[in-house]
Amino acid sequence: MGEIFAGRYELIDPIGRGGAGAVWRAWDHRRRRYVAAKVLRQSDAHTLLRFVREQALRIDHPHVLAPASWAADDDKVLFTMELVAGGSLAHVIGDYGPLAPRFVCTLLDQLLSGLAAVHAEGVVHRDIKPANILMEATGSGRPHLRLSDFGISMRKGEPRLTATDLVVGTPGYFAPEQLLGSEPDFPADLFAVGLVALYLLRGSKPDSQALVEHFFAHGTPAAPEGVPAPLWDVIANLLQPDPRSRFKTATGARKALAEAVELLPPPAADEDPVEVFDQLGPLPPGFGPQGPQSTAAVTPGAPTAAGVPVQAHAAAGVPVQAHAAAADPVPAAPAGFGPPPAGVSGPSETGSFHLPPPVGSGAPGTTGATATTLAHEAATAPGPEPVRTGGIAPPSAKVTAGILSAALLCFAVGVWALTRI
Repeated sequence: MGEIFAGRYELIDPIGRGGAGAVWRAWDHRRRRYVAAKVLRQSDAHTLLRFVREQALRIDHPHVLAPASWAADDDKVLFTMELVAGGSLAHVIGDYGPLAPRFVCTLLDQLLSGLAAVHAEGVVHRDIKPANILMEATGSGRPHLRLSDFGISMRKGEPRLTATDLVVGTPGYFAPEQLLGSEPDFPADLFAVGLVALYLLRGSKPDSQALVEHFFAHGTPAAPEGVPAPLWDVIANLLQPDPRSRFKTATGARKALAEAVELLPPPAADEDPVEVFDQLGPLPPGFGPQGPQSTAAVTPGAPTAAGVPVQAHAAAGVPVQAHAAAADPVPAAPAGFGPPPAGVSGPSETGSFHLPPPVGSGAPGTTGATATTLAHEAATAPGPEPVRTGGIAPPSAKVTAGILSAALLCFAVGVWALTRI
């Protein structure tokens, strides 16, 4: 079975990674559902502050994927999100190439709706790109996207965590003012939305530098081939090099897009539907749609590792020591908190994660023979006689490490709060 994190989250298989940590498919034993768990790889103060900012976001919107909860275990921390299985917009383009204008308008409307909710909270995303726009696995039904990865987002007015002359984001999706060192602001996100729109319509990453140079030298370019003029008018506004010439808000851009859709020609009769299916692949052995299939799964608050009271084991004639050893096998690499193995898509420049194409993956854990051997050794080896000293036993190393991790997080929150005074 997978590694148990903080007695609650069972890490099953890696589904992505970035500069700040790895993303795992995990089982939440408390809420009994699958979640995506982003495990922080580093624990320096700078990374912890970014972690505190990201996990503090609580934006409830159907087109936003924000952190839901967090936990600490030993020297590692994680936060969880809903598990979105349909891959990203990059997967959709990889499967279908350029998309039909009306389908693109549906995606842009959802993206701008989610971005409006983010901006309403005073948050600038700063890393809008196809890989950070995830898709629900809706099949041939209406598409449903989620804006994700708030690793480098910040609220307007918050102090920066990087030097003012350091540009943070993904090359190719920078707004011109970002390259000049301007403070993060909402129009920069809207510029990135315009680049995403071009990517969806043309099926390839646009050359943002060439676009900006053309705007400066010749004004607004003509609509690219295959892009209807009403839709291009909206996209060209988003791509204006001068942020003062763009839409003022995501809501304003969304209203203009709705008006443009009314002027679009009807879809072609031979237009193929776009289908968005599960990109995560099957669950590893030992896991099913309802969670772990083994009775050895940990249930928080239970007296034993298997969640079965000690008296029940005794009544069944099962040695308690043997059961505990069998329920807690020694995991094989990759351990639950290390970087994912080869084959998982690589990190981006911003610490964001990318969902890879579906691949077969086994759950980290030991073989049945190893677990049986451990159980046999635990059942036959004589245990040491208990020593009664009359004092209070010191906490275990794992409990001590957990307390220190929580204290470090509190310290990071305190430092962040002091910077806002």
